[in-house]
Amino acid sequence: MNLKKLFYLVAMLFLASCTSYKNVPYMQEIEAVNRAVQQESPYDARIMPKDLLTITVNTSDPQASAPFNLTTQTPYNVAQQNSVTSQAALQQYLVDNSGSIDFPVIGRLKVGGLTKSEAEELIRGKLLPYLKETPIVTVRMTNYKISVLGEVSKPGTFTVSNEKVNVLEALAMAGDMTVYGVRDNVKLIREDAFGKQQIIPLDLNRADIVLSPYYYLQQNDIIYVTPNKTKAKNSDIGNSTTLWFSATSILVSIASLIVNIVR
Repeated sequence: MNLKKLFYLVAMLFLASCTSYKNVPYMQEIEAVNRAVQQESPYDARIMPKDLLTITVNTSDPQASAPFNLTTQTPYNVAQQNSVTSQAALQQYLVDNSGSIDFPVIGRLKVGGLTKSEAEELIRGKLLPYLKETPIVTVRMTNYKISVLGEVSKPGTFTVSNEKVNVLEALAMAGDMTVYGVRDNVKLIREDAFGKQQIIPLDLNRADIVLSPYYYLQQNDIIYVTPNKTKAKNSDIGNSTTLWFSATSILVSIASLIVNIVR
């Protein structure tokens, strides 16, 4: 092992040893959580402006519910439209800035701020005058995604198929924090229905994070994990070491050149 690698390894071990263990584990002091009153109902995401929804209406008579299921015509669908086994792609509904969508026959519907089940109940009630039976209405969000970046193993944007994810699950999707991540000051960046940005600090060292109203993430939330001082020092040491060895190499080259000239 050469001098540069040995020096860098020793520096890394020294700085890593300075990191306090108490800042590493998630959710400490769980007794406080066990004594707390848990929320009465499970978390359910709410529809926001710019969400993309798929809405299906089903009855025992497919012909009766067909006008309420808009489909997107593609070359494949057209070629297969006479096949009884083919299923056309559903058209997506874009929720506008006022939280509304244009629904077939019914017209404008205000779905912004509603949960999926509330939106399904609303649409079901609006359809009753047009159908002989109570329809089955299914609403899904197709663009429910969150982003995780900073001191994690695999930063990126992740689509959540079940439309429910908490901050710890989001970190797991990103391969968890590195040992250099600041666990007691994770930043949650959120935009509300009116376009207002919020930056909320989260302390993941505390077990009562599971009781926080920000524990479950909304669509388009961003989690940012800042690096700790050890990572910053390592970065400085790496740059300083590189500069030092570069300068040494230059001096050695100049000295060799001088020696050769003198000879």
